[in-house]
Amino acid sequence: MSLIQVLAPENLKARLDEGETPFIVDVREDDEVAGGIIPGAIHIRLGDLPARFEELPKNEELILVCRGGSRSLKACEFLADQGYKKLVNLTGGMREWADLLPEDERPTV
Repeated sequence: MSLIQVLAPENLKARLDEGETPFIVDVREDDEVAGGIIPGAIHIRLGDLPARFEELPKNEELILVCRGGSRSLKACEFLADQGYKKLVNLTGGMREWADLLPEDERPTV
C-alpha cells in the first residue's frame, strides 16, 4: 500500500467549504505563491523542504500542492522517506484549483 494518497482539487474545496482545516503545504516557488495560495496553506519551497521538514507534523495528514502536481509528488516521496505516513498529493495542483474559483478570485498560476 502506498503511503501517498491523491486528492482532487474539488474534493479539497468541498472539505474546506465544510469547515475542515487540513494541513496544506504549498511547495511552489516564492514568485508562484505571490500569485495566490490556498487559504490556510503554509509555504515551504520544495528546495527548502530537506532543511524544514521537521516543522511539519508527522502524525497528521499533510496535503502537498504545487502548480501541476509533479513537485508536490516529489515532496510526498521525500517526506515518505523521512517516515511521514499520511501524505496526500493534490492532483492537478494550483492549475486545477484555480478552475474551481470565481474568475475574480483565481490565483495566477
